[in-house]
Amino acid sequence: MENLLTANEHILTIKEVLGKEARAIMNLIDDVNQEMAETIEMILACRGRVIVTGVGKSGIIGRKITATLASTGTPSLFLHPAEGLHGDLGMVTNSDIVMALSNSGETGEVINMIPSIKRIGAKLIAFVGNEYSTLAKKADSMLCIGRVKEACPLGLAPTTSTTLMLTLGDAIAVALLKARNFSSEDFAVYHPGGSLGKRLLLTVNTIIEITKKNPKLNMANTVKDAIFSMTESGLGATSIIDDNGKLVGIITDGDIRRSLGKIKNFMDLCVKDLFNQNPIIIKQNALAVEALNIMENQKINVLPVVNDKNEPIAMIHLHDITRLGF
Repeated sequence: MENLLTANEHILTIKEVLGKEARAIMNLIDDVNQEMAETIEMILACRGRVIVTGVGKSGIIGRKITATLASTGTPSLFLHPAEGLHGDLGMVTNSDIVMALSNSGETGEVINMIPSIKRIGAKLIAFVGNEYSTLAKKADSMLCIGRVKEACPLGLAPTTSTTLMLTLGDAIAVALLKARNFSSEDFAVYHPGGSLGKRLLLTVNTIIEITKKNPKLNMANTVKDAIFSMTESGLGATSIIDDNGKLVGIITDGDIRRSLGKIKNFMDLCVKDLFNQNPIIIKQNALAVEALNIMENQKINVLPVVNDKNEPIAMIHLHDITRLGF
């Protein structure tokens, strides 16, 4: 089809739609009521799962709500009504809650599931735009966005209504999250592959298992020995230990460069004359993100890792952490 509008007219249309949907969300705030709070209490008391269902655009929104609930501590799954009517209602138990999305509240596939849902004994939450609809009347609880005008100029394509369902679904999920005292650590457990999961779950021990580097010398070793140790490990530093194997310091290639040329027979010096006796360290069970923060704040590239006996068991480099996706 031929484009009959100018670029400026496209911009005006986008702004108009955003404005309509934004105003609809603000209007929905005034409609938040006690029944919505009771719906949250019902879900919190649920011993099973929240089974979300819907057709078409409502189904798409339902899938997103399902994913948000599941990732924030509320066990949830999506059931397509057509599949439900052909056997998948067997997924529903009397311990579950079914949340059915339908703007009109009259979607045939959803309405046809109600008798089976009631017979199974599951609770039913109607997520609708019409509080007087069949779905709303037969439900145990209701989330209602009200009868809204779609942003589509034809008033046909689900736009404002789906935005409100999505937004209210997010609000319900967050309210449940807060009620369950769901923490960022809990969130990470459900997102182990994401960057947040890495930041909250990955420990220094994990890095050690990958790198397996632990350069160390005692105080009687020479600067030459230190250079060989640094070269072999590729870390640019080596830990210094006492006769009992305890960490007493660290010597870096920077320490060597700063002293080079200032002292005669420099290469034969013992490292005890050059090493840093107050090294910054980290424990092996610490989070990797803690090691990263230490190195960035202290402007250092290497960090000795010690056990509870203050024995150096590894040395990690800044690049070891950044390679893992932090």
